[in-house]
Amino acid sequence: MDLRTPVDDRTGHRTVPETTRRTERRLPGTRYGNRPTMKDVAARAGVGLKTVSRVVNGEPGVTPETERRVQEAIDALGFRRNDSARVLRKGSTASIGLVLEDLADPFYGPLSRAVEEVARAHGALLINGSSAEDPDREQELVLALCARRVDGLVVIPAGDDHRYLEPELKAGVATVFVDRPAGHIDADVVVSDNFGGARDGVGHLIAHGHRRIGFIGDMPRIHTAAERLRGYRTAMEDAGIPVEGSWMSLGVTDPERVRRAARDMLAGPEPVTAIFTGNNRVTVTVIRVLAEHARPVALVGFDDIELADLLRPGVTVVAQDAAALGRTAAERLFRQLDGTLLAPERIELPTRLITRGSGELPPAH
Repeated sequence: MDLRTPVDDRTGHRTVPETTRRTERRLPGTRYGNRPTMKDVAARAGVGLKTVSRVVNGEPGVTPETERRVQEAIDALGFRRNDSARVLRKGSTASIGLVLEDLADPFYGPLSRAVEEVARAHGALLINGSSAEDPDREQELVLALCARRVDGLVVIPAGDDHRYLEPELKAGVATVFVDRPAGHIDADVVVSDNFGGARDGVGHLIAHGHRRIGFIGDMPRIHTAAERLRGYRTAMEDAGIPVEGSWMSLGVTDPERVRRAARDMLAGPEPVTAIFTGNNRVTVTVIRVLAEHARPVALVGFDDIELADLLRPGVTVVAQDAAALGRTAAERLFRQLDGTLLAPERIELPTRLITRGSGELPPAH
């Protein structure tokens, strides 16, 4: 054992005598795991700390020659401003958090990009994470972002009870929910017209002669899934068409579950002649099932999907504008941060029926 580094009997950790610590020297640029500081920049440029601070923060009072020397030192050392002290002074981070359902879902790509563009225009950084449709994970992510003192949150909720956010809202954390409303709290929300879009999509199939129309959707506890089911039921009721229980299937969007539901609807002496799918993931699986089916079956999907126009027939969809959802939510958030908003509001964006061929197929008798 090295007697110069004795072991503490209580902790088992090696300790360094005070006399040894005093004699250690660290040379600028040779420290492992430590970032260059303003002090390092000042030493290299031969100026005071205040001068470096002025250059870093874009403040006046520095001659062009001095600014050039400081900037050269910054570049040489790879210095980056540490905002921790600014956070402590101002109580904010110039950042916002975005909590999505699933980062891998193509629907959230344009939504996330739109939020990021608005944040960037306001000089803020976007930090995002995925709840994986787990309410506990959502709460964990949201509170972790609040602990990091983000200025605001854009949340696609996985749960239906958001009272855990009340202390954060009272503390001034601006929050906007998007795609689905918050549960048990008053908060801004930006959603698509899920009910109206589904009603129009099913009505389109009815207008093309279909009476036996199946609906395959997401889990019924999810707001969007419930609203789209309601739109389906309303369209059928308005047309005077009784709905059989076997025509409806809600649950996880796992391909095997969806595949089984579609095949069940297409089997038997009186199969459905058309299917309305509740989201993009369900649509993709149903397309694969229909490709194996002997008779043509009409299809309308909620959410557009990539390459939908290249399939034969093209896929008719009820499209929602994901980018507009993200942009509207983010703009609403920054209006909260600017203090220009008062009472929470619900903003509903319209959907659009895009006809490409699959929803216009006549019933196969």
